[in-house]
Amino acid sequence: MRQPGSACGGRCADAMIGRMNKPHAVPLTGAQYEIQAGDYRAWVTELGAGLRKLTHQGRALLTDFEPEELPPHSAGQFLAPWPNRIDGGKYQFGGATFQLELSEPARGTAIHGLTRWVNWKPAAHISDEITLTHLLLGRPGYPFCLELSVTYRLDVAEGLQISVTATNVGPHPAPYGNGFHPYLTTGAALIDGCELEIPAAQWLPTDDRGIPTGPPKDVTGSAFDFRTGHAIAGTKLDNALTGLSRDETGRAWARLADDNLEIGLWAGPGYDWLQVFTGDALEPEHRRRALAIEPMTCPPNSFGTGDDLLTLAPADTVTHTWGIAVL
Repeated sequence: MRQPGSACGGRCADAMIGRMNKPHAVPLTGAQYEIQAGDYRAWVTELGAGLRKLTHQGRALLTDFEPEELPPHSAGQFLAPWPNRIDGGKYQFGGATFQLELSEPARGTAIHGLTRWVNWKPAAHISDEITLTHLLLGRPGYPFCLELSVTYRLDVAEGLQISVTATNVGPHPAPYGNGFHPYLTTGAALIDGCELEIPAAQWLPTDDRGIPTGPPKDVTGSAFDFRTGHAIAGTKLDNALTGLSRDETGRAWARLADDNLEIGLWAGPGYDWLQVFTGDALEPEHRRRALAIEPMTCPPNSFGTGDDLLTLAPADTVTHTWGIAVL
C-alpha cells in the first residue's frame, strides 16, 4: 500500500537518493575568490591560499592556471613555515632534533613548507580584498602550532599587496619562515629578451640539489649582478640573492620589462632574500617562459643552518608584506 501523500512510493525515494548521491564537481584548487580594483583583477584559491591569476587590463602578469589544475611548478603558492628546501628534512631546534617528511624525494629534501596543499578558510572578502586563514597544527617533524593569515588587496594605483601574518598559538617556541612563488611574465614568448633588474649585492652558491655550499658571495663581475637592469639573454638562474637595496619606504624593488610592459615586484622589510629562477629545468612548455622571483624571509636550508630563521615565542606575531604592480 502507498503511504499517504505519495504518488510513486519507493521509486520517488530512490530517485531522490540518486540525486543526492550524484557527485558534485569541485575544482582541484577548491573555492575561487576574485578581487578587482581599477584595471587589476586577481583570483585566489582555497587550496594553499595561492595566487592563481593576476591581470592588468586583461593582460596576464603571472603564469596562471585553471581552477581544476594544480599549480604548475609551485606557481603562485604561499610557502610556510619555511620556503625553499631543508637538507635531508632534518634540523635541530631548542635542543631537539626533528625529521620532516621528504616532500622532494629525488633531491632528498623537504621543500616549500606544509601549507601548500591544505584548505584555507575565508575570513573576510570584499570587492578588492580577500583574507584566508589556516590553523597549522603540530605534526611529526614540526610539533608546533601556528595561526596563519594571508591577505590579498588590490589598489587602483598600487596594484597587488600581499600581507602574511603568523602567530604562535602553541605552548612552545616555533621556528618560522615564509615565502611566495610567483612567476612573472610580460607576455613575451621567452624571457631571454626581457630586461631584469634585481637590487641584490650578494648571491648564495648551492649544490645541484639547491642546498647552500657556503656563505653569500659578492655579485660583482658575476652572472648574478642585475643591479643595473639588462637583458637576461641566456643567463641561467636558480639562486637566492640577498643584500637588497631598499627605497625610502623599506621596499626592495625587482623589475622585469620588455618593449610593451614593465612589472615591478617589491619585497617589504623582513623579506631579505629573492630566489630567482629562469625555469631551465622545466618542461619545454614552461622552460624560460616566465621568471620566478620569490620573496623569502630566509634562505634555502635555514632550518638546518639557522640563517635568518625566525623564532616565534608563544603568542608572538609577525607580519610580512610584498606586492606586484605595473610600472
